[in-house]
Amino acid sequence: MVQPIPTLTHGDVTARPIRLRDARPLELLLQQNRSWLRQWEATSPSGLPVGVRQSIRNMLAHARSGQGLPFLLEWRGELCGQLSVSGIAYGSLSSASIGYWVSESHAGRGITPTAVALVTDYCFTALGLHRIEICIRPENGPSLRVVEKLGFRYEGERKRYIHINGDWRDHRCFALVREEVPGGLLARYVGSAPAA
Repeated sequence: MVQPIPTLTHGDVTARPIRLRDARPLELLLQQNRSWLRQWEATSPSGLPVGVRQSIRNMLAHARSGQGLPFLLEWRGELCGQLSVSGIAYGSLSSASIGYWVSESHAGRGITPTAVALVTDYCFTALGLHRIEICIRPENGPSLRVVEKLGFRYEGERKRYIHINGDWRDHRCFALVREEVPGGLLARYVGSAPAA
């Protein structure tokens, strides 16, 4: 049986389930951050745009089938980004991939690493997954810093891996397995984060 998507919180950061009624505020946030996100945004190889409402419907369908977990990110209750777990596989593979983005005005506040740690811990404990993967374009410095802060291992290049900003782009693959964070990823991250 597929579990409902939880709301996960630590400090000022919340990862909550996306809902269809989030389409308009999410669309506004994406429009405000178009130039910030365009170079990292997944696109359709067909060239046909997918609207925010349809994208949410697709994510919710994957959640109902147990293949994904779509979250919105909030900082102090304000919508600031999105995080999605996709490609959830159970059994002998027991793995998934995480993708994320945060608005330009909220970048640099530790939102993304905190949210990734929260969701990774949920995947390892509640879902019983063994491996989480994050693939990042080599030019995406802020996202590379997220996996560095969290201690994800570099596993290699994936050539022309994801269709981004109108073309197939190379990505660097990073991963973490449950045994690498026996006390939880959030606890490890918060324990290593400098005091505010």
